[in-house]
Amino acid sequence: MKRTLMSAAAACALSVGLGGCVTILDGSWDVDDAVSVEMTGPAGSGSGPAAEARLPATAEDAAAFVATAETRLAALSEEAARIQWSRATNITYDTMWLESRVNAEYTELQVELANGAAAFNGVEVPADVRRKLNLLRLGIVLPAPNRPGAAGELAEITTRLDSTYATGKFEYQGRQITLEEASALLATTRDPAEARALYEGWRTISPVMAPDYARMVDIANEGAAELGFADTGAMWRSGYDMEPDAFAAETDRLWAQVKPFYENLHCYVRSRLNERYGDAVQPDHGPIRADLLGNMWSQQWGNIYDVVAPATGGTSSYDLTERLVASGYDARRMVETGEGFYVSMGLAELPDTFWERSQITRPRDREVVCHASAWDLDNLEDIRIKMCTEVNGEDFYTVHHELGHNYYQRAYKDQPFLFKNGANDGFHEAIGDFIGLSALTPTYLNQIGLLQTTPGAEEDIPFLLKMALDKIAFMPFGLMVDRWRWGVFNGETSPAEYNDAWSANMLKYQGLVPPGPRPANAFDAGAKYHIPGNTPYTRYFLAHIYQFQFHRAACEQAGWTGPLHRCSVYGNEAVGARFNAMMEMGQSRPWPEAMEAFTGQRENDASAVAAYFAPLNTWLTAQNRGKDCGWAS
Repeated sequence: MKRTLMSAAAACALSVGLGGCVTILDGSWDVDDAVSVEMTGPAGSGSGPAAEARLPATAEDAAAFVATAETRLAALSEEAARIQWSRATNITYDTMWLESRVNAEYTELQVELANGAAAFNGVEVPADVRRKLNLLRLGIVLPAPNRPGAAGELAEITTRLDSTYATGKFEYQGRQITLEEASALLATTRDPAEARALYEGWRTISPVMAPDYARMVDIANEGAAELGFADTGAMWRSGYDMEPDAFAAETDRLWAQVKPFYENLHCYVRSRLNERYGDAVQPDHGPIRADLLGNMWSQQWGNIYDVVAPATGGTSSYDLTERLVASGYDARRMVETGEGFYVSMGLAELPDTFWERSQITRPRDREVVCHASAWDLDNLEDIRIKMCTEVNGEDFYTVHHELGHNYYQRAYKDQPFLFKNGANDGFHEAIGDFIGLSALTPTYLNQIGLLQTTPGAEEDIPFLLKMALDKIAFMPFGLMVDRWRWGVFNGETSPAEYNDAWSANMLKYQGLVPPGPRPANAFDAGAKYHIPGNTPYTRYFLAHIYQFQFHRAACEQAGWTGPLHRCSVYGNEAVGARFNAMMEMGQSRPWPEAMEAFTGQRENDASAVAAYFAPLNTWLTAQNRGKDCGWAS
């Protein structure tokens, strides 16, 4: 799940073209309800001697508008992507300045084209043209209003927010430490005082962001209103081939399917934490103290497996990180192994330029954005990852995930520019997560030589518990981030209420509380990358549903008859061919059609999650018998 396709602060994690951020050319399109009879300049420029003669817009005019829009967007997308890559891999005043400038130009074009597309709302056009017109209107993450200076101000704010996060450090034990250092310490400490110091220390980097964030919300909402949306959140929810309210209800429905399992997991983990730390630190009832879960945002709990491992009923015979180290893996070999999974399914090797140009490890001589991301810089073959890879189990999974974005990008490279994207943003996240489900199985680790033998059924509960600590524990967090943001965008949450609302969502969805009272100026939301980075987050929740749908379908196609959690599709070229055919569709069709192409289903379905984890849920129910499960919210 750790990825962005570009610098999200560029305010252009668009659904049109997934290479870096797309920029613009000078020029404009007439957005009147009529178009010129003839045009001597570029299509849609409104130039020429007959430009003042007007007729009602036609399907031909709409097709010409879309063609010009795609040409303009594609023309400078590579330049913009390279500027954004340069800033992300070398944060300086100059690279920030360059990115702000190109992002402002891009935002202005997005607003222009979105308004231009609206001129054809009442025109009957072919389905593919209508889809492209809709994508132009919905493809802006943060729309600037159509007034002088607005796009520039928005771009400056978003770049500043992203860079403030990326360069954030805080003092710990007499020295300045980065997020990566703090996260590594938090993952391994079992001292509640140290965990609290790390958790609260990282959150000292974000209060300075709050005024910028509030101003950004005002600007984006003004822009969204001009495009006909109630607010920016409503615009985001419109990008799923359904109405905004229907999409919100759909995510609620999916959460209801998995919430009982999460509550079961929460109850068990809380009990084990109580056994470890006692009532004074973690009571055996109510919410869990967030800093005790081994992750800076408590979004995945796998780092505390040693604390919550089954007291009886089997142990795990291996540790993936230890196996990687013992086998001599380095960062590059981790990425090569990830590539090997996709190649085993019949997909092509990554181009040489991937290896020449990717940032695989953290440079020592400059500030960079370490948040893992996958990039397509030219909408063709210049695909890369940007990571600060460590040799551990978490990054082993992340590598397989990020490469899923790259293989998706390359699969749809022959689509028209506006269709160079995932069926929806949840698909783009789920592609690599689906592969990751196979990549973490003992079956796969044995297939590639990391395990000499495949453990027996006696290790199923430890394995599934480890998976649930990351996959199931994440799901409420995947919902709460945008639930908070939707409230900010629609005005239900004022800037003065930002932090209280964030803490309230933690309690409501996750059943968690901070380790202590928060300062009056706290802006804890800003300590999560996707908030200052302005990356919509519900995509990750959807991906946690889709990946299990994909996995079950692939295993059925492969003829797998064993437990779903032991299935690996490594080496199955028939599955790979069907998988790639879905990816090649890009965003050319509504997402239910892409889902059906691979899985045979047209709807979101969390039943595959239940099927995957069924043995664990039964075990957890037995462990929790007689306990006071749940929490007050």
